[in-house]
Amino acid sequence: MSDLPFTLDQLRILKAIAAEGSFKRAADSLYVSQPAVSLQVQNLERQLDVPLFDRGGRRAQLTEAGHLLLSYGEKILSLCQETCRAIEDLQNLQGGTLIVGASQTTGTYLLPRMIGMFRQKYPDVAVQLHVHSTRRTAWSVANGQVDLAIIGGEIPGELAESLEIVPYAEDELALILPTFHPFAKLDTIQKEDLYKLQFIALDSQSTIRKVIDQVLARCEIDTRRFKFEMELNSIEAIKNAVQSGLGAAFVSTSAIAKELQMGVLHCTPIEGVVVKRTLWLIVNPNRYRSKAAEAFSQEILPQFATPGWDGDTLKLSQKNLVVTTLDIDTATANSSDPN
Repeated sequence: MSDLPFTLDQLRILKAIAAEGSFKRAADSLYVSQPAVSLQVQNLERQLDVPLFDRGGRRAQLTEAGHLLLSYGEKILSLCQETCRAIEDLQNLQGGTLIVGASQTTGTYLLPRMIGMFRQKYPDVAVQLHVHSTRRTAWSVANGQVDLAIIGGEIPGELAESLEIVPYAEDELALILPTFHPFAKLDTIQKEDLYKLQFIALDSQSTIRKVIDQVLARCEIDTRRFKFEMELNSIEAIKNAVQSGLGAAFVSTSAIAKELQMGVLHCTPIEGVVVKRTLWLIVNPNRYRSKAAEAFSQEILPQFATPGWDGDTLKLSQKNLVVTTLDIDTATANSSDPN
């Protein structure tokens, strides 16, 4: 071909329609009119001489050719963004962008502190934080849409070989109670005491919930005997419910630092049991690594890592991706869909 039969704008429009499911919502997301979007798609189909959308249904569905073009188009657009960022790096951190990914817990409680420190040192670098499931975050790193990410769940098996996956820090999961609960007066509680509590928990499919169930089972604690008062969809909601006296819960210690300091929640140790999971740093060694990402990795990451953390650790196999630790014996437990 002497001339490409598509433009970058047309690829952006195609990607937006596929993501939004309609021409109108795609036009709104791109801040252009719907007729302009329709005209660009018509021109693109005429230039390629192939239909890209099946217009028979209410939702804009890609044809086989549409899916193929979208797949390559996303790679083209990603490389264009990478090129722009490489050029921005010539300004030596006097500009540019750092894009960090995180799963829900790390993105809510850990990364904002890290980004705050980085912004104080490099105020001219624009920082974006993308908080999604571990699976979606891992794919974003693999596709070059995110520079690096800190996650707490299991990496999709198909990405294990293409990503560099390094153990970064340990995240302890603590039992919290209302400050006025009778158990809050005790130094520790026994395993059997857990069956007397009313629990508030995340959805049964969340990673943290599964990790807790697995490690407690290894300690001969039967979570099927727990009395679950309710299930909520956020850690903040769980903390507020516990603070109001509605029950007990297991949450990450990183999520309750402020509440413990203020004295509105009580963290109750369980004799013989410490629940921990490993947080993982993931990067794509085959993508361009910006100066902003290098500065973040060298100057910020070590300050929050587990002592002895080695950023040069070799790739780990998928079977080692999630670790649950007991206070006496160390045991591994594979966890599924991330949180």
